[in-house]
Amino acid sequence: MEYILKVACNDEKGLILRVSEVVFKFGLNYVDTNEFVDHENARFFMRAVVTGEVDEAQLKNTLSAFLPSGAEIFFEAKRKKRVLVLATKESHCVGDLLIRHSSGEINASVVGIIANRLDLKELVGKFDLPFVFVDSDGVSREEHERQVLAEMAKFEFDYAVLAKYMRILSGEFVAHYPLKMINIHHSFLPAFVGANPYKQAYERGVKIIGATAHFVTSVLDEGPIITQSVANVSHDMTWQEMRQVGRNVEKVVLSNALDLVFDERVFVTQNKTVIF
Repeated sequence: MEYILKVACNDEKGLILRVSEVVFKFGLNYVDTNEFVDHENARFFMRAVVTGEVDEAQLKNTLSAFLPSGAEIFFEAKRKKRVLVLATKESHCVGDLLIRHSSGEINASVVGIIANRLDLKELVGKFDLPFVFVDSDGVSREEHERQVLAEMAKFEFDYAVLAKYMRILSGEFVAHYPLKMINIHHSFLPAFVGANPYKQAYERGVKIIGATAHFVTSVLDEGPIITQSVANVSHDMTWQEMRQVGRNVEKVVLSNALDLVFDERVFVTQNKTVIF
């Protein structure tokens, strides 16, 4: 069986040796390993894939005794993650995620979609997945979030993906799932805020369009960045053509970010990420 081991702790001499001694003590074999030291903050990060048969809790307890106090240890058999999708009406990110789920191209299973609009109900129905509509019209943000949280609690999931879910979430909402929600948006921010950012960008003559995938925190659109990308645009494009370029970038960036997260390649440190 393959396991993923992740360690984040204060840096000290001999950490790789200490981890390896425990790995070999339990009869495991390295398949892949990566290490990084953040010298500025004296933090050590390690990700390894190991094979064998072992009691996960026992290995974690043993390893904890070999590492500096407060070490963060993740050790788990490789498995598909369970994903809950939050959506509004834009279909490009949701559709791409559903296709990859259906074709087995993503290391995860989509367990359902919660949306505050009905626009995507027919699309989701083609994939035989639960679609839950929680109307946001005519209710306060607090009441809508209460209803969404109640529906989310009915699902068992590892991560929630905000696939163009066009709602600003309160800190109270985010606190229910710390570093378990992933968002995708265009990278114009903080410029071109509000409705139709691509038209605003077109009117300003921008030459690069980008997208950012990040973990959701209580600070709007400022959570730890997982991955980003850009595409060139030119003066002869309409704003609708620029929007399509942007949507294509968003799909790719979200897909790449989810692959990294689901494969346990991401460490969050302060408000940044270390990615192997």
